[in-house]
Amino acid sequence: MTLKRHPMIADWHFYALAVPAVILLGLSKGGFAGMGALSLPLLALAIDPVRAAAITLPILIAQDVVGVWAFRRTVDWRLLGWMLPGSMLGIALGYWFAASVSSAAVMAMVGAISILFGAYRLRGARHAAPRDRARWPDWIGSLFGIASGFTSQIAHAGQPPFQLWVLPRNLPRDMLVGTTALFFAATNWIKVPAYWALGQFTAANVMTSAALLPLALVSTVAGVWLVRRVDAARFYTAIHVLMILVGTALVAEATL
Repeated sequence: MTLKRHPMIADWHFYALAVPAVILLGLSKGGFAGMGALSLPLLALAIDPVRAAAITLPILIAQDVVGVWAFRRTVDWRLLGWMLPGSMLGIALGYWFAASVSSAAVMAMVGAISILFGAYRLRGARHAAPRDRARWPDWIGSLFGIASGFTSQIAHAGQPPFQLWVLPRNLPRDMLVGTTALFFAATNWIKVPAYWALGQFTAANVMTSAALLPLALVSTVAGVWLVRRVDAARFYTAIHVLMILVGTALVAEATL
């Protein structure tokens, strides 16, 4: 087997994890917010976590188009003006981390982020954010942007830091959705040079992304349809428990 004749990943073990991972990405973009955070930890069980992140990045960028277009007129530009520069710095720090340490260390970091994300969601912190945070100076949003950019670069899991800063502001629904969509669309594009510098946009990775993209798009449409018809509370609980378990497995594997 040569890379020229078979440019994409051909290992069925990878696809056994990649298919559910990509379906979760689609469901997340379709309305089940947060479920996509399990995707990268799942893929990291099969391949190097930096490679897993590079494969899923083009899929995320393609999915972002719909959300940005639909809500492009309802964006809090002042909030983004403070958070996006911080996100850029966080992405740079994430790139430095991935470029400077072993793949095992990156795997451990992905696992730790997965555990923290799952615990954060299970605890319901999204609904318990202190309201007085809305009165903090705007520049503090840049610090949350740094945290969001770093966790997004390492594990495509920038939602918790972003939500901790944004949700206490009680933005109107469409403003919240539009601001979130544009922040992560911009963040995902900013990550492209970092993954390019890491040498991750190989023919095999790009072809694998392309092969998985149709499934992601179908899952996104399915998510839009299902979100109005399914009580997702138990499903969310199962996903977040699984995030903690998968994260624990990654940390354990990285330390062996």
